Amino acid sequence: MASGAPTPPLRRLLDDHVADLYREVRSIFEVEAGARIAEACARAKHEAAAELNQAIRRMKLADDSDELAATLLDAAGSFAAGAALFFVDAGTLRGARVRGVSEEAAAAFRELSIPLTEAPALAGAVETRDPVITAATPAEVSAQLSSLIGHSPDERAFVFPIAPGERVAGLLYAWGPADAAAIELLAQVAAALWAGIRPRASSELLSIAPAGETISAWERLSPEEQALHLRAQRFARVQVAEMRLRHPVEVQTGRAHKNLFGALRRPIETAREAFRERFFTPCPSMVDYLHLEMVRTLANDDPELLGKEYPGILA
Repeated sequence: MASGAPTPPLRRLLDDHVADLYREVRSIFEVEAGARIAEACARAKHEAAAELNQAIRRMKLADDSDELAATLLDAAGSFAAGAALFFVDAGTLRGARVRGVSEEAAAAFRELSIPLTEAPALAGAVETRDPVITAATPAEVSAQLSSLIGHSPDERAFVFPIAPGERVAGLLYAWGPADAAAIELLAQVAAALWAGIRPRASSELLSIAPAGETISAWERLSPEEQALHLRAQRFARVQVAEMRLRHPVEVQTGRAHKNLFGALRRPIETAREAFRERFFTPCPSMVDYLHLEMVRTLANDDPELLGKEYPGILA
């Protein structure tokens, strides 16, 4: 069978031109689409980083453990479908706060008490002090928790321990689509801040003032001086928490060799100078809360761990 008539030169020229146009348009589209995707990814990453940074700043400013817990959970809820915070108490998980559920479920969560033996995945996070990713099934997270949250059979959960010091004080639990890296960072920051943020009564202020002048000395301060003392305490907590967060290896080494000052000389000296300038020099009644915080949180209430070269209380 004879082949069809040959394609006229003009038709071939048109076909080639159309093909060239198609390739050019496709190339332009791919480049522009790629640029837009890259721009969208960069914008999303920037927004997530900004949100994470803002959450950490709010956590640092928390005045007590309740405020820290609420701020932590609000921040974690931004990076997951839902999040919950448990306190660990003598082998039992006690519900503290939850986000991403109904009001009725949230109220029930605060009454929740789960033995760790009934939640193997959560028990694993407590025992190993490492994050755990698990199927959110009754067999792994307990029938109580799975039912209260309403986990689907194929849903995953993320468990992050909050360990201030040598013990796990709480668990941060998240589910659904989640940014595990961001939530883990939040849990680590919370752990660093947790030990230094427990509520303190006014009787604990001025705790290294001359004998017999603790409570009476506090009561004699003006409202402005009292406010300055409270800001000084907060400053001390944040500074020491940042040392633990940014220099975990140096902290462990300093404790092991009983020379925290030698291991953390630069951040300690920087914090002491800032504390002296902002609080100690302008306020005659000021107490070296930074020293107290370092002894309690860095040195685990053992002043000898600060080392022989440590300058001591500001004077």
